[in-house]
Amino acid sequence: MPVRGMLVRLTDSWQEVLARRTQANEALAPPVRRLLGEMAAAAVLMQANIKFHGVLVLQVFGDGPLKLAVAEVQPDLAFRVTGKVVGTVLDEESLPAMVNVHGQGRCAITLDPLDKRAGQQPYQSVVALNGDQREPLEHMSEVLGHYMLQSQQLDTHLVLAANDELAAGLLIQRLPVAGVANLAAATSAQPEDEQASQEAYRRIATLAQTLTLPELLTLSSEQILHRLFWQEPLRRFDMSGPGHVPRFACTCERQRVGNMLKSLGREELHGILEEQNQVEIACEFCALRYRFDAVDVGALFTPVRDHPPGSAAIN
Repeated sequence: MPVRGMLVRLTDSWQEVLARRTQANEALAPPVRRLLGEMAAAAVLMQANIKFHGVLVLQVFGDGPLKLAVAEVQPDLAFRVTGKVVGTVLDEESLPAMVNVHGQGRCAITLDPLDKRAGQQPYQSVVALNGDQREPLEHMSEVLGHYMLQSQQLDTHLVLAANDELAAGLLIQRLPVAGVANLAAATSAQPEDEQASQEAYRRIATLAQTLTLPELLTLSSEQILHRLFWQEPLRRFDMSGPGHVPRFACTCERQRVGNMLKSLGREELHGILEEQNQVEIACEFCALRYRFDAVDVGALFTPVRDHPPGSAAIN
């Protein structure tokens, strides 16, 4: 059948994300943690699904106390997430209450190729956090299903869940009935017609809808697949090789931070040094802190050829 599924469970990697926040005294409210976990699982699912040679960036932003939530996934499924909160997020607040208070919330997906040609810009698609009738969408899974149907014309069903131990997601997607994107194209079987394809997708998606969030968070992958699809013919694909195991990894580095500080200008940095004796920047994704003293700041504005031997001011 031209129906594909993917299942992801982020355990140690997700726990590391939250632990770094806690250690930096930057713990987020429970609804924000859950949303970031769902976004991490969803972004990993989408990157693995399209096998994009570049960075996939999933963003949610709007007019609520959660101004921005971001999940980034590299081609090897290394991921990182962050959120910016301005105000108070209550323990049980919903997605609309956090991001879409006055209907200004948006979801954006950006595909940034690693091997961009000269002048090539990243591809980005933006959709509102509302349904066809302008009703606020309550869950991230609904937002992404609506996004896929609007922007890609692909029927997609997602189940997403997260707590402080696990972030997990199930994706069910209807593939084209013809062409290399169809699983049947790799076999001698003839592609199913459009009506049969829709019926097959609806049946599989209906089964997926019976999966509860507690089940997604507590059952193993094998238990989930058996519980949902024990009567269906499943073709399993090996996802154990390199590039198929999600992990937390941040792309921040001291030199990039130094370049960012340099863009602020010598005068502003010297003003910070006079007040605080150092310039300190914390990465919003991994909470790693970078500190630059007066010597480091001076090196930012000194040509590399004039650095003293062994200098590692911004390395």
